[in-house]
Amino acid sequence: MGTSVAATVAVAVTVVLVLAGVTYAEIRTTLIVSDARPLILFEQFGFARGGKAALSIRRSAWRLRPGSRLTGVDPTLMGFVLISGAQFPKINNASEYAAADPGGNSGGGRFCVLTSGYAVPMIRLSDVPAGGATSILPIDDPDEYAVVFNNCQEGVEVTMDVRTEMYNVRGGVPDGRRDYLPVGLQPLPTIYTVVSAVFFALLVVWAWACLRRRATAERIHAVMGALLLFKALKMACAAEDTWYVERTGTPHGWDVAFYVFGFFKGVLLFTVIVLIGTGWSFLKPYLQEREKNVLMIVIPLQVIENLVLVVIGETGPTGRDWVVWNQLFLLVDVVCCCAVFFPIIWSIRALREASKTDGKAARNLHKLTLFKRFYVVVVGYLYFTRIIVSAFLALLSYRYQWGVNVAVEAASFAFYLFVFYNFHPVDKNPYLYVGDDEEESAGGQLEMDDRAF
Repeated sequence: MGTSVAATVAVAVTVVLVLAGVTYAEIRTTLIVSDARPLILFEQFGFARGGKAALSIRRSAWRLRPGSRLTGVDPTLMGFVLISGAQFPKINNASEYAAADPGGNSGGGRFCVLTSGYAVPMIRLSDVPAGGATSILPIDDPDEYAVVFNNCQEGVEVTMDVRTEMYNVRGGVPDGRRDYLPVGLQPLPTIYTVVSAVFFALLVVWAWACLRRRATAERIHAVMGALLLFKALKMACAAEDTWYVERTGTPHGWDVAFYVFGFFKGVLLFTVIVLIGTGWSFLKPYLQEREKNVLMIVIPLQVIENLVLVVIGETGPTGRDWVVWNQLFLLVDVVCCCAVFFPIIWSIRALREASKTDGKAARNLHKLTLFKRFYVVVVGYLYFTRIIVSAFLALLSYRYQWGVNVAVEAASFAFYLFVFYNFHPVDKNPYLYVGDDEEESAGGQLEMDDRAF
């Protein structure tokens, strides 16, 4: 059991540091049925001084799993604890030490967080009467805490109905207004409101530009406008979601709207990247078979990715397969990111080949330059929002987690601005109108680019 606990603690540490930022600390009611896991993460929350962690167990039961070596169940070895972020490395080290040296401790290699002294006990199942029980702990030491259920008996299955409620108190006074957002996420309603307003303004400017140059507007520009609309709506719903969670602990249905608009935004984002990468509508009126195949891969994957995101957000970390769902989400996202590169690369290669045969060096140089920039920007945007941000979050203090959201939305706005500026409808499209005096110098530049890229 010591090795099992060590491995489980290691997974819990990874989840807390990397994955647990997916959901807000809403008031949650969770049903655990016949679960024998030694550790179950329920909530993670950044507390200020005077905050409170409330946990209610409405009913609880346990039984020995068939084949267990135990002769009975000790409910004093099962219960909830509150673990600060600073204690997780110590718990991980202690569990690994216990597993590596089973003869050097009285537990015989078993490590129990509940009795270790590294965590603050909230309530043990032995203290829960038939009618249920509630435990409320005031927070005197501000930090990021995790509510964890610890079962120190291997082979014991637990069934319980648990309600968790984490909140800070404005002003630190007992009768102050409750704030159900963690300390590091309290600015989110304002941030999302501003981002939504910015994208709505960008949508208005885009619609004005398309109407002003309707003669040169293409179908891709309508798709890009739809992307802006759903991005703005998604951020508006995110603002309402976090505002209601902050004040009431529940999203009041705004999470559903957030998932719906987020679904359309995700599908349209990757679709726009693929379509621009192929040059659809502004370079050619059709898609080749291989380009259609990329869309047939990316769009279903985006559907799967958004469904997985809903499962992650609604089940929370208590689900047995929550980590697996997160890994699946990351895998699908990586596949989508890789798939969108192919049309851009194909277009760059096609433009190179065309420059050798059609005699229009200057026009092809314009196209190649823009497509190369587009490729670099797409790579940078996807790399930043998927990898750099995760590393940033791991290093950032829990008090400033909102900084990650600001960085992501700033990068998104910069990406949208680049794409929409460079591919907006214009009276003289640089793809189609170039001066004859540019041909000679452009031919030499194309030869240099062909060797460099």
